[in-house]
Amino acid sequence: MEILAREEILTRNSLLSLAQPRKVPCISIYMPTPWVGAEIQQNQIRFRNMLRSAEENLLGTGLKQSEVEAMLSPGQTLLKNTPFWRKQNDGLAAFISEGVFRFYRLPLAFPELVISSDRFHLKPLLPLFNNGGGRFYVLAVSMKYVRLLQGARNCAIELELKNTPRSLAETVRYDTPDRQVRSQPTRRGSSTFHGHGIWEDLTKESILRYFQQIDKGLQELLKTETSPLVFAGVDYLFPIFKEANSYPNLVDQPISGNPDEMRPNELGALAWKAVQPLYDKSFQEAIGLYRQSIGTGLASNNPEEIVSAASDGKVGYLFVAADRQQWGTFDPETKKVVVLDKHRKGAEDILDTAAVQTYLNGGIVYLLGRDRMPDKSPLAAIFRY
Repeated sequence: MEILAREEILTRNSLLSLAQPRKVPCISIYMPTPWVGAEIQQNQIRFRNMLRSAEENLLGTGLKQSEVEAMLSPGQTLLKNTPFWRKQNDGLAAFISEGVFRFYRLPLAFPELVISSDRFHLKPLLPLFNNGGGRFYVLAVSMKYVRLLQGARNCAIELELKNTPRSLAETVRYDTPDRQVRSQPTRRGSSTFHGHGIWEDLTKESILRYFQQIDKGLQELLKTETSPLVFAGVDYLFPIFKEANSYPNLVDQPISGNPDEMRPNELGALAWKAVQPLYDKSFQEAIGLYRQSIGTGLASNNPEEIVSAASDGKVGYLFVAADRQQWGTFDPETKKVVVLDKHRKGAEDILDTAAVQTYLNGGIVYLLGRDRMPDKSPLAAIFRY
């Protein structure tokens, strides 16, 4: 049994693994997990009810009761783990199939959803990964700590930032003995950092070296990224960081103040205010391009055509209704897509298939409410060629 108790972040490799073909059936569970007060117990009740729905779905596929109980057994164990339910994020995603039970505590308050399909349903996870969801990064820096967060609209999670100093003190510890440091602005607006005990005064050059080491770690982690990066820190640090920074998509508007006391979602909300205008502009440009291209062969709202094109990496921009499922079947070898009027055995949500394939092939996915879709279809695409 492949059981992953995910305290760490959900990575792109995790998504790639979940997207692999599985032995059917596959159960995907999404639920909100408010983590204060009486909601803690309600979360357990909610998960119990969703396991019951999953049981009904599995029995409906023809599995025996004993097979279903064996498949859901890790979920029942998790249900009884009271300490687990006391430590939640905003949402829980769980994936169950033969020999597989994975669950992730995530900063997205998912609507309740249980889906049984030939594949795991992954569309709700894409805002954590795809630029169409408004993805960005936050570098939160102080004298004591350095944190890197990945954010999207309404959520943010902390990443592991490797090969970087954890603090300014770690950067200068080989140059100076161990002392405490405090900062004092000068009249000219720059800062020198005065020590007490046996610390020597810290100069701009010390801070610049600190940021250069942070930048080196960022280069390794973000070398293929194009998402905006927002700096969070006290005002006098941002100009020095800009000198050290080599990431091309640094946002000019920083989050001002000491970020040490801020939770990830607080930093994410402040960063979103800085990057939202950028994404709103990109979205409107994409909508305009779609409307110009529809009818030319370079855009489509036909699900059968789009799913096949997404599988081939032809979709550059995809607009998909976040709150809908369109049941159908897709054969990756023949590229044949069949749209069904309702869920049947062997069916999958072809909207989910198109979204995941577009993302995995480097396209941009916009998960939208029905009122924001460019036309009445639940799926619309702009092709690369």
